[in-house]
Amino acid sequence: MNILLLGSGGREHALAWKIAKSSKLDKLFIAPGNAGTNQVGTNVNIKAEDFDAIKDFVLGNDIKMVVCGPEAPLVAGISDFFKNDEELKNIPVVGPSKEGAQLEGSKEYAKEFMLRHGIPTAAYKSFTKETLAEGKEFLKTLKAPYVLKADGLAAGKGVLILNELEEAQKELEEMLGGMFGDASSTVVIEEFLSGIECSVFALTDGKDYVILPEAKDYKRIGEGDTGLNTGGMGSISPVSFADEEFMTKVEERIVKPTIDGLNKENIDYKGFVFFGLIKVGNDPYVIEYNVRMGDPETESVMLRLENDLVELFEATFAGTLSEQKIIKDPRFAVSVMLVAGGYPGDYEKGKVMTGFEEVTDSILFHAGTTVKDGNIVTNGGRVIAVSSYGKDKAEALATSFKNAQKINYEGKYFRSDIGFDL
Repeated sequence: MNILLLGSGGREHALAWKIAKSSKLDKLFIAPGNAGTNQVGTNVNIKAEDFDAIKDFVLGNDIKMVVCGPEAPLVAGISDFFKNDEELKNIPVVGPSKEGAQLEGSKEYAKEFMLRHGIPTAAYKSFTKETLAEGKEFLKTLKAPYVLKADGLAAGKGVLILNELEEAQKELEEMLGGMFGDASSTVVIEEFLSGIECSVFALTDGKDYVILPEAKDYKRIGEGDTGLNTGGMGSISPVSFADEEFMTKVEERIVKPTIDGLNKENIDYKGFVFFGLIKVGNDPYVIEYNVRMGDPETESVMLRLENDLVELFEATFAGTLSEQKIIKDPRFAVSVMLVAGGYPGDYEKGKVMTGFEEVTDSILFHAGTTVKDGNIVTNGGRVIAVSSYGKDKAEALATSFKNAQKINYEGKYFRSDIGFDL
């Protein structure tokens, strides 16, 4: 079958790489893709949010399945767009309905959902410009550090964790004043949970589910988890503390109640659920939901998933997901993200990249890259994910770090301490 994958990041290159291995695939198209995705499929110059152009392409190229990589088209309602269109309604879209996508599109919606279904999460309250004074007072009732989250989508950067009350009050005012545009017109303030984080992924048809390999990502720009939040500086799978006992708790207390909740509320949801978790003591709590795979976790998870991904997608729409068994590669898989100089602040694009031909034993998943005048050049803050296998974490990391040194462009930076806390 012909498949269209939407998106242009490292997650999409990893998904494209995995889809391209499927025996079910005839042709893979990626819209808009990047300099790496065209090595495993055909890039199409269409933005992932341009639904009308996507419709024309799908009908003109005999597309039988659409896989949505990023969150923005899901929150904008691409699944509903297909379902409500006479010509498109029989073409499955991997991704939830617009309502289901609110689990990521609105932190407040997600928190209320968790509350309704008894899913463990941090205590919270939501505030708007009109209730700023109450928000400042609520901060006084909490202990530091203070957690402020933009309600809407902010490209992974809408969360502030602050140690000083005065600073938290000031930042709350700035967020509600438009720091993240419309995304922070409502701000969720929640209690700080102290523990270690990991990401768990399920693929669901809204009733049944399978759990994919777990991963841990590293959000801060600086070594030792310091500095500003980024979209993610690297990832590791498996996660040492996510043992059988912990994962049983995750499934019983979090995954199953979430999927049952979607079913009870008649929310149309066929796609990935990302559970951003924190282990407090020995118990898992939900920090956030995402309605797609994580980035850079996908770049490690896809290496460890041995199933045919397209077969899993077909089972999602055929209602046979309960018959699927996930097969995991026993090796470690790690991903080290190379980023642009200055990221996550101001950074320049268009830096010529070299050294690809010297890389051995790693898979390079392109994120912010494009082709210009015959050269691969940087085209984003997070540029490329160097992903590797190893018999253990140390071996996999050594391979990725060795190859990270071989790729060159002006301003290159990566964290050399991924996995330091495991």
